[in-house]
Amino acid sequence: MNPVQLNAISLRFRHIWYRNLITYRRIWRVNFLVPLLEPGFYILAFGLGFSGLINGVEYAGKHLVYTRFMAPALVATACMWNSFFETTYTSFVRMYYQKTFDGILATPISIEEIIIAEVVWAASKAAAAVALMLLVLMPLGYADFPRALMCIPLAFLGGIAFAAVGIFFTGVIPTIDMFNLPIFLFITPMFLFSGTFFPVAGIAKWAAIFPLIFPLYHLVELTRFFCLGFMESNPVFNLVYLLLFASVFGGLGLVFMKRRLIK
Repeated sequence: MNPVQLNAISLRFRHIWYRNLITYRRIWRVNFLVPLLEPGFYILAFGLGFSGLINGVEYAGKHLVYTRFMAPALVATACMWNSFFETTYTSFVRMYYQKTFDGILATPISIEEIIIAEVVWAASKAAAAVALMLLVLMPLGYADFPRALMCIPLAFLGGIAFAAVGIFFTGVIPTIDMFNLPIFLFITPMFLFSGTFFPVAGIAKWAAIFPLIFPLYHLVELTRFFCLGFMESNPVFNLVYLLLFASVFGGLGLVFMKRRLIK
């Protein structure tokens, strides 16, 4: 058993972050198309499809057009997808198939720094994706300028949380095919029931407790607050929950990933 050594973590992890950036720059044009085009596709599809079915949504005591209610949730879910997939599939490929981590461990960089770098890099990608989405949503009136710019540092925090739980799964899942399990059992229910497509306040009281468990709910609520200027929950509670979630799974990710890399 090799315990996590916090004193082994230093700013050297930035070199791995920069290495990932250099690699990513080769394909950034293709990858940036998704956050640029995705908001338009969703708003067009839901706007056209639901405009004749739903008059609007009651949220935090206000009546909103459905697309205006949903748009901030798209920002939060983009943060989730970008960071979670980066520390699951992509990190697994770097670790298992490309043997990138093995090469890095031949340098003075520690295992802890590799794991921290993966999480910070994933959060950076999430923040960049959200910044691009805001370039689309703010001119369309779905995110209020300049307050909505706070979604970028918020996306970094949310990215840390989802990257941390992603690196935890990477540390315990034996094969790349089995990532389907956390996606099906954790990510998909969170995507559907975190207030993304309907207000949590409108569901049965016995079921309303479940979204509170999901970090995406808290990220969606904070994103709506910065995009719209109001929310139906407590922002302090949402922020504290994200910080605690990131801390717990960050610690678990360090423990299980270090155990796996040493094996």
